[in-house]
Amino acid sequence: MITEDLTVEETVGDKNDGIDNVEHNSSDISGEDADTESDEPQYKEYSDDYLTSALEAILFSLGESVSVDRLAAALEMEKKKLVKQLETVVFNYNNNDRGIKIIDLDGSLQLCTRNEYYGVLAKIVNTPKKLSLTDVVLETLSIIAYKQPITRPEIEAIRGVSCVHAINKLIEYNLVQEVGRLDAPGRPIMFGTTEEFLRCFGVSSTSDLPVISPDKIEDFKKEALEEADFTLSVDTTSED
Repeated sequence: MITEDLTVEETVGDKNDGIDNVEHNSSDISGEDADTESDEPQYKEYSDDYLTSALEAILFSLGESVSVDRLAAALEMEKKKLVKQLETVVFNYNNNDRGIKIIDLDGSLQLCTRNEYYGVLAKIVNTPKKLSLTDVVLETLSIIAYKQPITRPEIEAIRGVSCVHAINKLIEYNLVQEVGRLDAPGRPIMFGTTEEFLRCFGVSSTSDLPVISPDKIEDFKKEALEEADFTLSVDTTSED
């Protein structure tokens, strides 16, 4: 009887060992599956309310425009789904009674003050309501905006007079910047508009600018020539 008991126990033990081996093998298999699954990106999803709050916090904290790529990375979201959800989130955000709104700057988002409250804000921060652009500076800016990237000689060929002062003013106002050099003798600097330009004029990209007619370019030339003639006449009078 004792021998039989021992035999039974040994047999049971052998069976248990087999079960343990199966369990180990199962865990190994599941571990391999887990490793395979972990190689795939694990994207997150959020409710519109949470995404709205997160977006507001990010844009407010940074105080600058943030690309969708950066937002997707921070939120660990698939870019395609984020872009689609942002359409709803931004629309709803901008249609509530807030003093700020989210604007799209050529694929990047930024918080900014609503135009109707800018007068009050200007009094608080004690700054002028808007930049004071003379006709000369504004015309130069228009040419750069529609013809960019463009060099100074090309701008002057359109206006017919020197644009050095106007370009320097636009750079000072952060409306225009150097965007490269033309592959030509002397490698002249090429100019283009900035993100600040888009903000100031309330457009998402330069493609949203109204179409300008060729006649308007001719008007720029005519006004520039009249301006040059007036300057020369004043100089002559002062010499007399």
